[in-house]
Amino acid sequence: MELVARDIMEKEFLTVNPEASVREAARLIFEGGVRKTGYKPFGLMVTDTTDALVGMISLYDILYHLRPPFMNYELESFKLEHGELEPYLDHFKELKVEEIMSTPVVTVDPDRDLMVIIDTMVKKKVRRLPVVADSKILGIVYLSDVFYHLCSLWLVCPSD
Repeated sequence: MELVARDIMEKEFLTVNPEASVREAARLIFEGGVRKTGYKPFGLMVTDTTDALVGMISLYDILYHLRPPFMNYELESFKLEHGELEPYLDHFKELKVEEIMSTPVVTVDPDRDLMVIIDTMVKKKVRRLPVVADSKILGIVYLSDVFYHLCSLWLVCPSD
């Protein structure tokens, strides 16, 4: 059986507006439900007022921007004293999603073959691929779900 994006995409997904606060995006990710495959999303699609896809925001984006800027210089160790984390968290009170979201977004066609999806995810180092047709978001394919479907096929097949 050949699988394509539409077969494995998640049709229920959350989005966030680029003008929303990073704190709101973090809340949506944190409170997000577990999918039928047993995994929880670690990112959101960012859509404008016309529901056009304009970016992605993930746990990685949030955690990367939480760090003090001097940590970008290959600092091996850093110890925060009690109470020193709050100023970094306060930084997010004013920070908007559009300031830290990832762009451009790698997308996939709904009829894209599973092996091409795997190849795209590996080469582009992405963990989620929005499924888009005619500029409309139909769903999203998560790396964990690709692995789940692949193992479901591979591990239940009789071995040679």
